[in-house]
Amino acid sequence: MKRHQITIIDIAKALNLSKSTVSRALTGHPSVNAATRQAVLELAEKLDYQRNMLAISLVTRKTNTIGIIVPEFTSSYFPNITIGAQEVASKAGYNTVICQSNETYETEVANTKVMLANQVDGVLVSITKETKNFDHLKIFQRKGIPIVFFNRVCDEMDVPKVIVDDYDGAFRAVNHLVERGRKRIAHLSGPPSLKISEKRLNGYKAALRKNNIELDEELVIPYDLNLDKVHIYVNHLLNLPHPPDAIFAINDPTAIEIIQVVKKRGLQVPEDIAVVGFSNDFAAGLIHPSLTTVSQPVKEIGGTAAQLLIDQMSRDVSDWKSIIRVLKTELIVRNSS
Repeated sequence: MKRHQITIIDIAKALNLSKSTVSRALTGHPSVNAATRQAVLELAEKLDYQRNMLAISLVTRKTNTIGIIVPEFTSSYFPNITIGAQEVASKAGYNTVICQSNETYETEVANTKVMLANQVDGVLVSITKETKNFDHLKIFQRKGIPIVFFNRVCDEMDVPKVIVDDYDGAFRAVNHLVERGRKRIAHLSGPPSLKISEKRLNGYKAALRKNNIELDEELVIPYDLNLDKVHIYVNHLLNLPHPPDAIFAINDPTAIEIIQVVKKRGLQVPEDIAVVGFSNDFAAGLIHPSLTTVSQPVKEIGGTAAQLLIDQMSRDVSDWKSIIRVLKTELIVRNSS
C-alpha cells in the first residue's frame, strides 16, 4: 500500500469544510459549533489522523517533548525514576524521549546529540560513572534549553538538581550495623568520580567516629560498579587476617552480589557477616535473606525533577532558578543484618 499521512486537508475535503474550520475543531476552538466539531473528531479518529508535531513546532518553537538521560537500566532504580518523571510530564502535556547511556561517557555524549536533534524543550540527566567532562551537557545551557540533574549530578553547572541525603542514609545504615553489635564494618564504595560515592563514604566514616570505631582503610574498597568484580573484593575482605563482620555496599545490586559470594564461601548472612545496601531495589525484598537497605523515594525523585524542569521551561532564561531539592531516605531493616 502507498504510504499516506492523513492531513487536515483530507478531513476538510471529506466533510466539505475549510481547513481553518477543521483546525479549530481539532483544537477545541469555541467558534466551531458542537455538531461540526463532533463530525471532525469522529472522522479524524476513523482515519487515524495524527497532528503534525513537526509543523506545529516550527510555528510555536516548541516540541512539547522533554528528554531523559539515565546511566543504566539494569536495576529497577532508574526505570522507576523515569516512571515518576513521565507521570508528571504527561500530566503537563509533555511527551518524553528516553536514552540510557550504558555507564559510558561516549554513549552519554551521543545521547545528548539525540536530544538536540529531537529539539527537546528540556532535559533531565543522571550522569554515568565515567563522566568527568561536561561540555556536552553545557551545550543545552548555551542553547537556552533548561537542564535538571538528578541522583548523579554535575557540580560544575549551576542548574536545578534533585538528590537524596546520601550522607544521612549511609550514616544510619552503618550506625544500625553497630547497634547490631558489628565492629569491623567494610564498605564497598562506588567510583570516586560520583558525588554519591563521596557522600555515602563520608556518612560511613561519620558513623564509625560517632561510635568510637577507628577507621581501617583496608576495609574500604572503591570500585567501578562492575558487578563481575564484586567476588574479587569480597573474597579479598574475607581472606584478611581480621575479616569484617559486616559490609555496607554502595548500592543494592552490589549488596545482593555480596550476599551470593558470602553464601558460596559457606558463610551465613547475617550470622557470620551482615550486609546492608542502598536504594531499596525491587529485588532487595525477594532474595534470601532479604536485604536491609536504605530506601530512596525513586518516583518522587523523578516527579520532582520533571516538575523543576517544567517550571524552568515556563520561565525566561534570565529567570531560571538553581534549586537543589534534597529528599529524605529511610532505613528498611530486613534479614541480612
